[in-house]
Amino acid sequence: MKQHIQALHEIAHKPRRLLLGLMSGTSLDGLDVALCAFEGTGVHTKANLLHFSTKPYDNAFRQQILGVFAKKQIDFQQLVFLNVLIAEKHAALVLECLQEWNVPAAAVDAIASHGQTVFHAPRVFHQLPEMPNATLQIGDGDHLARRTGIITLSDFRQKHVAAGGEGAPLALYGDYFLFSKPGETRLLLNIGGIANFTWLPADGNASAAMATDTGPGNTLLDAFARELYQSACDYDARIARSGKVQETLLRALLAEPFFSKPLPKTIGPELFSPTWVRAAQARAGCEQMPGPDLMATLTQLSANSIAAAVRTMPTGTAPVQAYVSGGGAHNPLLMEMLARELEGCGIRQIQKFDALGISGDAKEAILFATLANETLAGHTETGVTLGGIPLISMGKISFPG
Repeated sequence: MKQHIQALHEIAHKPRRLLLGLMSGTSLDGLDVALCAFEGTGVHTKANLLHFSTKPYDNAFRQQILGVFAKKQIDFQQLVFLNVLIAEKHAALVLECLQEWNVPAAAVDAIASHGQTVFHAPRVFHQLPEMPNATLQIGDGDHLARRTGIITLSDFRQKHVAAGGEGAPLALYGDYFLFSKPGETRLLLNIGGIANFTWLPADGNASAAMATDTGPGNTLLDAFARELYQSACDYDARIARSGKVQETLLRALLAEPFFSKPLPKTIGPELFSPTWVRAAQARAGCEQMPGPDLMATLTQLSANSIAAAVRTMPTGTAPVQAYVSGGGAHNPLLMEMLARELEGCGIRQIQKFDALGISGDAKEAILFATLANETLAGHTETGVTLGGIPLISMGKISFPG
C-alpha cells in the first residue's frame, strides 16, 4: 500500500532514526533488546545506545527451541509452530521493554530482528559440493510487525548467502562502520556460542577487513554444564577451574579439519556438539573423564582455536588493540587461557568491549540495528566490498498493516 512506501521514505530521510535491535543467539539464554538512535550511514554512522535489556527465556520455551535446534531430523510441524511462537514471544518482550523504558511503540521507526538460528549449513559443514551455503532463522517478521505495530526488518542472513557469503558472521558491516579507527588495527572478538572476530586494518581498507568464525566459544561448555550439572552454564568457570586440562583429548579435539580451513569461514553447533566431543573422547580413549576435567579441556579448546585463528592475521606495523564481547568475556578462566595463548602475537592486551563506549553485551543487537539503518537509509557504493562481499542491503521488510 502506498502509505507503507511513504513511511519508509520518511524514515530514510530522517536526520535521526530510532531503531530497536533484537538478538537471540545459539546459547538460547534469552533475547537481547537494544534501543538505538542512529544518525548518518556507512562510515559516517553514529549509534547511541539509549536502552538495553536481556530478557531471559523460561526453561519450557528454551526446551521447545532445543527440540528443533541444530538437528538434521526434527518434528517439522514443531518448526512451523515455532516460526510463529518465537515471533510472538519476541514481540511480547519488545513491548515489555518499551513499557519499562517509557517509550511508546509509535516512537520507534523500525525493529531489526535477527530471529533464532535453528540450523546453519555452510559448505564447510555439509561438504556437499552440489549443495549451496544455507542457513535458517525463524521468528517471522510479519508476526513481529503485526504484534508490535512497528515496521520490522528480519531474516538478514539470506541476502549474505545470496551474494556469495555463508550467512555469517554479519558483524563485519556494523563493526566496520562503527568501530574502525585510522592508525589502529582492531581485533573485535565476540565469544558467543560460536566464537568469531572482526579484523579492522589500521588503514581503513574495506577490502582487507574481515570477519570469521573460529570454532566453539561457549556452546560446548553450556551443553555439558546442562548435561552433567543441570546448570545453564559454568558460572565464573568454577567447574572448569576445579579440573585439569587433559592433553590427549585436547589434541583429538584440535585435530578437527575445520580448524585448518582458511579464513574466513563459518560454522555452528551443528558440528560442535556433544556428539562430536564424545567421538573425540572415544578416539582418545578417555570416555570416562571426570566432569571438571572435561570442562577444563573444553575451555582450553575454545582458547586455543580462537588464538590459532588470530595468529594467522597480518599484524603489520600498526598497533593491534583487541576488544572482547559476548558471554565468553565473562568467563575468567577462558580469558586467562586466551591471554596466554595470544602472547607474542602483537596484541598489547585484550580489553572488554565496553572500553569502546558501548556495552559488549548489547553489541550484537546494536549491530543488527545498524544493518537495518543501512537498508533503510544507506547508499550502495558500486565496487566496494567488505570481506569479499559487495555492500548489500539486508533484511526483509514487514509492515504492521
